[in-house]
Amino acid sequence: MEKKRWDCTALPKGWKMEEVTRKSGLSAGKSDVYYFSPSGKKFRSKPQLARYLGNQMDLSSFDFRTGKMLMSKLNKNRQRLRYDNNNQNKGKPDLNTSLPVRQTASIFKQPVTKVTNHPNNKVKTDPQKAVDQPRQLFWEKKLSGLNAYDIAEELVKTMELPKGLQGVGPGCTDKTLLSAIASALHTSAAPITGQLSAAVEKNPGVWLNTAQPLCKAFIVTDEDIRKQEELVYSVRKRLEEALMADMLAHVEEAAANEGEPLKEEGNGSEDMESV
Repeated sequence: MEKKRWDCTALPKGWKMEEVTRKSGLSAGKSDVYYFSPSGKKFRSKPQLARYLGNQMDLSSFDFRTGKMLMSKLNKNRQRLRYDNNNQNKGKPDLNTSLPVRQTASIFKQPVTKVTNHPNNKVKTDPQKAVDQPRQLFWEKKLSGLNAYDIAEELVKTMELPKGLQGVGPGCTDKTLLSAIASALHTSAAPITGQLSAAVEKNPGVWLNTAQPLCKAFIVTDEDIRKQEELVYSVRKRLEEALMADMLAHVEEAAANEGEPLKEEGNGSEDMESV
């Protein structure tokens, strides 16, 4: 491995940035970035860095890979802060009495509850809003083109669906089908069977069952369940081996760091004896 360390000017004084490049193996050429505090503490990710610094520094515009502040994000944050300050100075009261809505893009139902402690308060409910709203046909296509990235900003490989699952509808890809099935599993209490009507393939806009995902009817057999159990077992085994290897690597690295000062002290004593 090749290590390079230098001062990180975007962080407070005394912070170091280290880039480790692998020279061999399957990941040859890939580099990892670490940061060291003035006291020598090592940080492997941006969330760890943000938790350590706390309110000392705003890292929303900080690029962990390059160690620099992104000017585009920094300017947006300044404009947003200026806009918020102007709105606060206006002093207009907020007359909106509706409950807040979560802005996170999630397929899980995340209701916002309003807690009141006064005994005379009564929570009013609207029976019309309690009814499920109609769904838009082929809403899953809105998620096409969106990709997931890990903490190292690398593209996360999508899941591979079984060959028995075939999409229904115009422009239905594997990613769209995966989003539809995941949404149905987490938002619907009914069993997932797919589109049972054969007329869906001829005219999906008319015969589509919105309560089921955009896939043809399928049956999960005992063989499918057995294969899935074997796959989960093998993945857990590989995860256990990877965690064990990472732990041993940390132990060796800590032992090497503790042994270096001892070697230097030993060399110093030998020099004194030779004098």
